[in-house]
Amino acid sequence: MIPELGHYALILALAVALVQATLPLVGAQRGDIRLMALGRTAALTQAFLIVLSFAALTEAYVTSDFSVATVVANSHSAKPLLYKLSGVWGNHEGSMMLWVLILSVFGAAVALFGENLPDGLRARVLSVQAWIGVGFLAFILFTSNPFLRLSPAPPDGNGMNPLLQDPGLAFHPPLLYLGYVGFSVTFAFAIAALIEGRVDAAWARWVRPWTLAAWCFLTLGITLGSWWSYYILGWGGFWFWDPVENASLMPWLAGTALLHSAIVVEKRDALKSWTVLLAILAFSLSLLGTFLVRSGVLTSVHAFAQDPARGMFILAFLVVVIGGALALYAWRAPTLQPGGLFQPISREGALILNNLLLCTLCATVLLGTLYPLFLDLVDGAKVSVGPPFFNMTFVPISFALFAAMCVGPFLGWKRAELWPALVRLRTAFAVAVIAMILAATVIDPHATLAALAFGFGVWLILGSLLEFVDRIRLGRAPWAETRRRLATMPRASIGMTISHAALGFVVLGSVATSAWNVELIRTFRIGDRARFADWEVTLSNVEPVRGPNYDAERATLTLTKDGKRFATLTPERRMFLVQRREVAETSIQTNLLRDVYATLGEGDAQKGWTIRLYDNPLAPWIWLGAALCAFGGFVSLSDRRLRIGAPRRSRVVAQPAE
Repeated sequence: MIPELGHYALILALAVALVQATLPLVGAQRGDIRLMALGRTAALTQAFLIVLSFAALTEAYVTSDFSVATVVANSHSAKPLLYKLSGVWGNHEGSMMLWVLILSVFGAAVALFGENLPDGLRARVLSVQAWIGVGFLAFILFTSNPFLRLSPAPPDGNGMNPLLQDPGLAFHPPLLYLGYVGFSVTFAFAIAALIEGRVDAAWARWVRPWTLAAWCFLTLGITLGSWWSYYILGWGGFWFWDPVENASLMPWLAGTALLHSAIVVEKRDALKSWTVLLAILAFSLSLLGTFLVRSGVLTSVHAFAQDPARGMFILAFLVVVIGGALALYAWRAPTLQPGGLFQPISREGALILNNLLLCTLCATVLLGTLYPLFLDLVDGAKVSVGPPFFNMTFVPISFALFAAMCVGPFLGWKRAELWPALVRLRTAFAVAVIAMILAATVIDPHATLAALAFGFGVWLILGSLLEFVDRIRLGRAPWAETRRRLATMPRASIGMTISHAALGFVVLGSVATSAWNVELIRTFRIGDRARFADWEVTLSNVEPVRGPNYDAERATLTLTKDGKRFATLTPERRMFLVQRREVAETSIQTNLLRDVYATLGEGDAQKGWTIRLYDNPLAPWIWLGAALCAFGGFVSLSDRRLRIGAPRRSRVVAQPAE
């Protein structure tokens, strides 16, 4: 009965979404307050119905209701509760339910917290959001119904992909979708602005918090996915330029550009048309990622749904949404007033350079991701575009971006001089050059590009901190004034400093782990010893262990230095009983400056076991820096100027005449 209730709620949600998509839009066109107000009620109702439907699906997974087809295909009674819950979205049908759930929650948030928006703009935004919901709800109901029944019901389910049975993957999809779907709000604001033909500073202030929230969640989602890949897949790396990885990176790059261009619209009333286009592209790239993962075009542990019919539905939806948005942009963008003027050497000019470089990076990733698919479609040729291509194209452009990131905040609005900004950064430049020289001479004389990148990481950290020090005039003003400046500094500025500096730590960790790691792959029998990096490693034991839904072999590796124990690593090789599939479980010893990383391969007591060992310097900095980058975004989001949006319209009550 409960699955039928969930299905019925989903059908009602589609009907409500159709009402929300049409009537408020008509009301905004006619100036009818009652029809415009209907958008708020419909958004809240739609969110309630989808929450109810999602709860019904969750109940089916938690209680192991094997009369529901998707539960049979993706769950098992022996699974731990955490993975029964994550199994709700660990499949195609459930992941699409999670998508529409988050979409409806964002729509409800606009309805609840958008009271400062003009009635017409809010009605149009909610209508555009609803049209997106109509597309995805129709996709679920007509091609991916999660509530289909099986009769007779099997006694148990098929279980879940063992690679996905991990706490990191339990939280990775919701965070990623909060980012993907969050950009739908900025997309809706862009379409509404094009329909109205007006983009101004107030519009940019309304758009910025939604963009920032989506960007923060997407950053966390990508970070968690990278961390999962690092410690679960057992290959010792953190990013492989897999097409599905790229699918999340592209909207992140476009969203980062949108964040910076919206600042120019708000501060200088410029870059209006460009900012609207970025808002369209950021969500379009999110939809493109959805198509790649669910169309059957890609085969990946991340990918769902190999059904071409579903792929064609998503492709058609993609063409309608993106094509329609770009057509509207081509028609209405010329009517937007260009806004304020400024010199090339200025804060605005630096932000434009930032946008151009970010968009170039995004185009590079898009080309490398789609070119093999396009070539395969045209003549069946199989071409692989992997890390060498991206390292030779993405990395040099990133250097230019990092160089500009530190200089831009030192430039004034409208017009500025470049040389004074460079003089104020001389200390950061000197230390970065020293770090570069040390890396090239002491660590690895042959890794010149890595040394250069390492220097840019130091430049990012010090340059960001120097800008913060310069703002509060630390050491150049009395302490009382410094404290006053610090107390009154906008949180958006503090968040910017945190995020920019954190990106420097990500660069340092990425460079050190990629260029200066040590790897050992060899066969060990119990008692064998080998030299690895600074330690002597011994295979002490291999023993069987029993998990909640798997059997495993666990190795005990002892690392010693000068006769003293440094660490004990216990990698496992797990056999999941339902799926009869083996999965490696890595063991990592970290001290925040390096990771010592081990995986256990196949083998036995007679032939020995294949052991892979990695010494990854500064590896923890990658994920700590990325998490700190998102934290900086949340600090900025707490800025009162972003939380209140535009000033609330006052309601003046006429006083009776005396």
